[in-house]
Amino acid sequence: MRILITGAARAIGSATATELARSGHDVIATARDVTLLDHLDVSRRLTLDVTDPGSIRSALDQAGELDAIVNNAAVSGKGPLEDFPLDRFRMMLETNTLGPLRLIQEVIPSWRVRGRGVVVNVSSIQGRVSTPLEGPYSACKYALESLSESLHYEVGHFGIRVVIIEPGYIGTAMKPAASHRGDPIYAGLWEQWDGTDAKVTGPGGRPGPEIVAVAIRQAIEDPTTPLRVPVGDDAEMVLGARSQLDDPTFEKAMRDVLGITW
Repeated sequence: MRILITGAARAIGSATATELARSGHDVIATARDVTLLDHLDVSRRLTLDVTDPGSIRSALDQAGELDAIVNNAAVSGKGPLEDFPLDRFRMMLETNTLGPLRLIQEVIPSWRVRGRGVVVNVSSIQGRVSTPLEGPYSACKYALESLSESLHYEVGHFGIRVVIIEPGYIGTAMKPAASHRGDPIYAGLWEQWDGTDAKVTGPGGRPGPEIVAVAIRQAIEDPTTPLRVPVGDDAEMVLGARSQLDDPTFEKAMRDVLGITW
């Protein structure tokens, strides 16, 4: 299969490109800076900025007909919502939510005509469970999940599959962005929240991005893959609890496990 991956320069994107290429697929790795893709042994490396429609069209013209896309490109951003900069939030939405939709809108028409194609959208545990200081990123991923679910209903009729990948805490994640610390009044919350991932990932720490890459490959290859695929023990645990507990019970469980008193 010919598969295009966005945000392939590092972490999940890089691991996915390697996993798919190793499995015999024709992989087209993309990133805003194509020089960051030199380490990948793939069919093609292309420049693609998901916030730029012209860049998307140029990359697709060079890529040729695709069988699947992996929308992985994303930017992070943490901070209290009280004074989180709205221009930064807009930038995150442009990349994390509208970026995937831009690419999807370009490929769906031809896929609809031929009757097949696979869209893999890389979300996060944060796309189902919001947490303190992660509101902007979580909002982007919640929106991506909503768009993906609607798309699933709309284009499944034409033989096009949509899969949402929901990783938990993964090691060597995306390029870090400076946190917005906000008003000093939130210093106590930052202190409590920093390091909480270690309490759900266990003594072994965060797993590597390779487990997400395997899940993505399986989602592309296996037509029976469900709409949502949690990845990682922590994702399965947290999302399982969230689906079974009401809001007050889940919040209490979260506070007890993570030691949050804020």
